[in-house]
Amino acid sequence: MRSGSHRAGRPVTARWRFAVYSLIGIAMFFVTVRIGEKSTILVDHVLTFVRWILGPVAPWVVLALVVLGTVRPFVTGRWRTSPLRMVFAFANIVGLVVAALAVVGIYPGPLADEAIGPFLWERLAIPVGLIVPIGAVFLALLISYGLMEFIGVFVQPIMRPLWRVPGRAAVDAVASFVGSYSLALLITDRVYREGRYTSREAAIIATGFSTVSATFMIIVAATLGLMEHWNLYFFLTLLITFIVTAITVHIPPLRSIPDETFEGVPHNPEPVVTGNRLRAAWGEAMDALADAPSLARGTWDTFKDGVLMAAAIVPSILSIGLAGLLLAEYTPVFDILGWLFYPFAWVTGLPDPALAGKASAVGIAEMFLPALMVSEHSSMVLRFTIGVVCVSQIVFFSSLVPSILATSIPVSVGRLVVLWFERVALTILITAPIAHLLF
Repeated sequence: MRSGSHRAGRPVTARWRFAVYSLIGIAMFFVTVRIGEKSTILVDHVLTFVRWILGPVAPWVVLALVVLGTVRPFVTGRWRTSPLRMVFAFANIVGLVVAALAVVGIYPGPLADEAIGPFLWERLAIPVGLIVPIGAVFLALLISYGLMEFIGVFVQPIMRPLWRVPGRAAVDAVASFVGSYSLALLITDRVYREGRYTSREAAIIATGFSTVSATFMIIVAATLGLMEHWNLYFFLTLLITFIVTAITVHIPPLRSIPDETFEGVPHNPEPVVTGNRLRAAWGEAMDALADAPSLARGTWDTFKDGVLMAAAIVPSILSIGLAGLLLAEYTPVFDILGWLFYPFAWVTGLPDPALAGKASAVGIAEMFLPALMVSEHSSMVLRFTIGVVCVSQIVFFSSLVPSILATSIPVSVGRLVVLWFERVALTILITAPIAHLLF
C-alpha cells in the first residue's frame, strides 16, 4: 500500500523544476497567442519562426529526414522482423523518390495534381517533418519532470471501472497525447512483459490510448482550419477518444482477449494509493523528478526521439498516404468502404454524408487522409467531426499497426480492423451531435 510520500533515500533537488518546467510545457501546447495575423499555440509560432529561419533550406531538411527514415530499417535489420515491416520498408523507398522529386519541383503524372503531389509535400510532409522534432523539445517539459506521474495518481480511481486497466496506464495515455504512440507502445510492451499488465490490459492500452501526439494533432487542426479552436479541439478529441475506448473495452474483440500475463510471468498488480491523494501525487512527482535528467539532456533526448519519429512518419505519408489519395481519386475502393459509415454520418446529420463516409474509411490507410479529403469543405461541423475521427480511430496501417505488431502485445490484424470500424463508427455518433451544438 502506498502511503503517499515518495520513497526514502531518493534526494530531490531543485523542486522548482516540477512547477516551472510543467507550466512552460503547458503554456507551449495549450495557450493560444496572437502574433501578427496568426492566432495559435506557441509551439505553432515556433514552427513558423523555424521555417522562416530555414527559408529555402527547409525542404532539404525534410528530404534528409526521409532519407534517414528510409535507410534506417535496412541498416538496423528491422525490415526483416515481419512481413508488414518489409512492406512498409519498401514503400518508404517510394516515399523517398516522391520527396526527391518534390524538393526540386518535379511532379510527374498524377503527382502534378495540386491536391496530391504539392499538397502532400508542402502541406503535410514539410510541416510534419519540422513540427514533430520542434514539438518534441518542449514535450520533455511535460513528460520528464513529474507532471505525468502527478496527474496519474488523480486519475487512478477512474481507470479500472471505466477502462478496465490499472491506474498506471494513465502514464501511457498521457505519453501518447503529449509524446507519441511509439513511446507509449514501448512503455506498454515493457510493462506487459514485466507482468504488470495482463494481455487484455496491454491490448486495451495499445489500441485505446496509443493515439497520435499533440504535435501531430496540430497538423490535423491546421489542415482543417481549426487552430482558432485548438483548445476545444484538443480536449474534446482527448475526451471522445477515451469515451470510445470505455465502450470498446466491454465488447469484442477486446473483451475476448485472455486476461493473463505474458508467457507465464507472475502478475505484479499495482499498489493501491491510500491516504491523502494530493500528497501521494506529490510523492510520485518527486520520485520522477529525482530521476529526471537535466533540462539540456531531457530536451536533447526527446529531440532525438522526435527526429527519429519524423523520419519514420514522413516517408510513410509520402508512400502510404500517396497510395491512399490515388485510390481515393482514381478508384472506387474507398467510395465502397465509405458506405459502411454512411448510415452513421446520415443519422447524425453530417453535411455531405457520402463524403463523410468516404473520408472516415480512408483513415485505415493513414490517419491524416480523412483530414485531407475534407480540408476544403465549407462545413465546420464536418471538418471538426472528421478531425476527431482522425485521432480517435487510433488504428491505421501506415504506422500504428506495424508498431503494435512489433511488440509482444497479443492483437492480431483481424482484431485491429474490427476495432478500427468500431472506433470510427462510435466517434462519428458521439462527435457529430457535439459539433452541431458548437458550430
